[in-house]
Amino acid sequence: MTEKDHTQHRIWHRYTAADGTWRRKTGTPADQRPPGEDLAVLRRGLGRPAGTVLEMFPFYTCPVDDFAVRRGEISAAQEAEHTALALYGLHQQSQDRPMHRDSIGLGRAMLELRRHERSSEAAVDARFQQAFSATSTPALQLRLRGLITQLRDIKQPLDYNQLASDLLHWSRPESRTRVRRRWGLDYYAWTQKPESPPSGS
Repeated sequence: MTEKDHTQHRIWHRYTAADGTWRRKTGTPADQRPPGEDLAVLRRGLGRPAGTVLEMFPFYTCPVDDFAVRRGEISAAQEAEHTALALYGLHQQSQDRPMHRDSIGLGRAMLELRRHERSSEAAVDARFQQAFSATSTPALQLRLRGLITQLRDIKQPLDYNQLASDLLHWSRPESRTRVRRRWGLDYYAWTQKPESPPSGS
């Protein structure tokens, strides 16, 4: 199974259409939404290591690392997927529209939070900085939980495939810099002034 194949089987893709709306059952106008009991199972993974919540196993799609299994360990990719699933369960809780949306990375989602009328720009800056400066995956996971709660409060969606990928890369110091750079560029777009039109136009 390729990377694309297994990500397309994740719970958020089962219920979210390409345009960011709920999928519809064939021949009916009814929305297909993730059952509340499934989201509750995912939330049980918050703050817990991958592979320690038995009910979450049906939601894992990441290929199993046989070498890690033989040692009784979980791969970094499985840990990243577990965290993304748990955070999705938190984000989607009690929401009337999908909280997964392709191409909305964490920096862009946080920028929307910063711009929201109910947000304090300084407070959002500080919380984003705390996540941005995390030096370990467990620290990042803890800080993301607070950020996701704030995004849920304003109904701001996030790309959960991208978040899983970012969490995986965060576990590797050499690739963490690339994740930080992308988050920073997306978030600090508010500092960029629009270019002036050419003279004479």
